[in-house]
Amino acid sequence: MKGNSILNKAKYSKNTDEWYTTYETVEEEVNHYTTHFYNKIVLCNCDDPYASAFSRYFLKNFNVLKLKKLICTSYVGSRIVENVGILDERSSELNKKKAYVMEVEKIGSGSEEMEDEEIECFLKSTALIKKLNGDGNFCSKECIEYLEEADIVVTNPPFSKFIDLFSLLVKFDKKFLLIGNQNAITYKEIFPHIKNGKVWLGYKFGDMAFMVPDDTQPRKTRFWIDENGQKWRSIGNAMWLTNLDNERKHQELKLTAHYNPEKYPKYDNFDAINVSRVSDIPMDYCGIMGVPLTYLKYHNDEQFEIVGEANHGSDNEYDLFKPKIKGKEIFKRILIKNKKIR
Repeated sequence: MKGNSILNKAKYSKNTDEWYTTYETVEEEVNHYTTHFYNKIVLCNCDDPYASAFSRYFLKNFNVLKLKKLICTSYVGSRIVENVGILDERSSELNKKKAYVMEVEKIGSGSEEMEDEEIECFLKSTALIKKLNGDGNFCSKECIEYLEEADIVVTNPPFSKFIDLFSLLVKFDKKFLLIGNQNAITYKEIFPHIKNGKVWLGYKFGDMAFMVPDDTQPRKTRFWIDENGQKWRSIGNAMWLTNLDNERKHQELKLTAHYNPEKYPKYDNFDAINVSRVSDIPMDYCGIMGVPLTYLKYHNDEQFEIVGEANHGSDNEYDLFKPKIKGKEIFKRILIKNKKIR
């Protein structure tokens, strides 16, 4: 486990490829939450200081967002060592065998977005980076101390550690904005928080592209090389998960369909109807409906109640049954009720 933005490493890659989030992906999402960052301490705790899109975004926009402080921690093996000319606080060259932390409380003197050249010059001339005692794991004692200091965590954790980081953020009652896989929605550690309105989806929900190392093996789908020789991979079920309020979660989903028992079959083992697509949610059905996971990107607490989920029937107290229609199992569903029947 090393570096920033290793997404679904175990599931989507058979080797040790690292998937790096693009600056555009971070910018597109975080720009929806700018009002939340005023005078706040931001922590990127699965990060390569400066080398990653997350640290770069917050360095460039440090003054625009009026941050109080930026903290970025890296794992042993961080790719920051490839940035020649950046030294630690003791003026020593960075070492791949060490983990580092970068702390920034002031950058520049204006209120505008910083240019890349200004950032690079700033980092090369200011001893902001120091070695950590351990391997940089966000669960380590020294990294938890940085977590306790922070107000908001923004990062893309290794997929295998997504639950660990989520649980840690909940334990310490932190605000966060995380990239993950949509399957995490139904995890027993996460779904109860979604059901109870404590956590929700961000804006981007679907396809995301990631830069991958040069030694990544080509594949037939979702792989390409751009004109600069950079290799890319993408997945279709990425998402942002957050507990920062946003405008999207207050928008009402426009319903146009009407209930018809022939169109909406009931499950074999639960009193609820199956809705195949979000666009087919009927405006006039008052019972429980099983809808696709993609529904959650439209969820509005004032319009719908999340009753539970239909997955295995045993994942958590809200996993009510395994969905079957006429004896055939179907993909997991989110169970909802309409609060505004028309």
